[in-house]
Amino acid sequence: MSFIHSLRAAFKGGGGATAVPIGRGFHSAWGWTHERGGARQPFEYRSAVRHAFLDNPVAQRAVRIVAEGVGNAPLSDTAPQIAAMLRAAQDGGSLMETLAAHLLLHGNAFVQIGKGAGNRPASLFALRPERVSVVQGEDGWPVAYRYRVGDAVRDIPLEDEDGWPCLIHLKAFHPADDHYGAGCLSAAEQAVAIHNEAARWNLALLENAARPSGALVYDNGSDTAGLTSDQFDRLKAELSSAYQGGGNAGRPMLLEGGLRWQSLSLSPADMDFAELKAAAARDIALAFGVPPMLLGLPGDNTYSNYREANRALWRLTLLPLAGKILDGLSQGLSPWFPDLSLSVDLDRVPALAEDREKLWAQVSGADFLTADEKRAMLGLAPSGDNT
Repeated sequence: MSFIHSLRAAFKGGGGATAVPIGRGFHSAWGWTHERGGARQPFEYRSAVRHAFLDNPVAQRAVRIVAEGVGNAPLSDTAPQIAAMLRAAQDGGSLMETLAAHLLLHGNAFVQIGKGAGNRPASLFALRPERVSVVQGEDGWPVAYRYRVGDAVRDIPLEDEDGWPCLIHLKAFHPADDHYGAGCLSAAEQAVAIHNEAARWNLALLENAARPSGALVYDNGSDTAGLTSDQFDRLKAELSSAYQGGGNAGRPMLLEGGLRWQSLSLSPADMDFAELKAAAARDIALAFGVPPMLLGLPGDNTYSNYREANRALWRLTLLPLAGKILDGLSQGLSPWFPDLSLSVDLDRVPALAEDREKLWAQVSGADFLTADEKRAMLGLAPSGDNT
C-alpha cells in the first residue's frame, strides 16, 4: 500500500468498509440552474468564460492581475527539479499562473503528473478543468478522473499499477458540493452580464450618432397637417448623411420653415444607468479579490494610495491563493519528496517589503530570544547557534 493510499484510508476512517459515504447526487454549479422557475439561466462555464474573460475588460484584467501575480511570486529555496516544473511554460504562462486562473474561473484545477525514469515525476501538466469530471466509487469517493475532449474519453486513475499518484486535484471551497470547488466566475456572472449590457448600450448609442441631443419639432402654426411622406423621407436622408456620425460632429443645421430644434438633457434614469455600470465593475473586482483602485474604477477610495491597495491584494488574495496551490502540490508530490515544502518567499515580495522590514526590526531587537528562535520567527532554518 502506497503512502498516499494509506493517507487516504486513514482520512476515510480506515478503509472502504468504514468510510463515511458522501453524496453521489452532488449539487454542482456546472450546468445546473441555481433557482427554480428559470429565474436564472444555468451556469455554463465555456459561455461564462467567453462573456467574462474574452469580452469584459474588468474581469479579464482582474484575473490577469491575480494569475500573473501568483505565477511571478518568488518561491522559497526548493529542489531545482520542482522549481523547473512549476515555472514551465504552459498555455501562455507558467504552471502556477495557469493553475491560479483555473481556480479563479472554475474553482477547480487538475494537475496530471508525467513520470519519467524510475517512475519519478518529470513534468506537471494542468488539464482544462471543464473537461475533467470525477468518477465516483460505490461509496461516492473518487476512484478516477474522466477527461473528455469531443468524442475522445480517457479515464485517469488516482494511482498507477505501482501505487503512485497520477493526478492532483486542487479546489476552492464549495459548501454544497462533495467533489468540485466553487469559482469566482459563478459569483461574478450577473455583474459581468450587467457590465457587458451597459457596454453594448453605449456602443449602440455611438452607432446611432450617440445620444439624441435633441428633437426636430414640426410647428406650422394652425396647419395641423404633418410632413408629407416625401418631405419626411428627404429630411431623414439629409440628417443621416449630413449630420450623423463622428465626422459630422458640430456641423450647424439649417432648418426650413416649420421646423424647430428642441434640446434634450440627460435624464435621471440615464444617470442611474451609468452608475449601475460602475457598480457592476466594482462587484466584478470584489468577486475576484482585486481592490477596485488597482483597476482604475471610479467611486472607490477604500485605500489612500496604490501602495496600500497593492499590499492588500497580496495579503488578502495572492498569498492565500498561492498557498493553496503550493500546499496542494506539496501534498500530491509527497510520496516522492516527503520533505517537500513549497511556499512563497515573503522577503522577496516588493509589496511586502515595509511589513517585513518592521518584522525584522522587531525580531532583531528581542534580546530574550535565541538566534534559532529569531530565525524560526522569520521563517528561516535553524543555524545551530543558540548564543
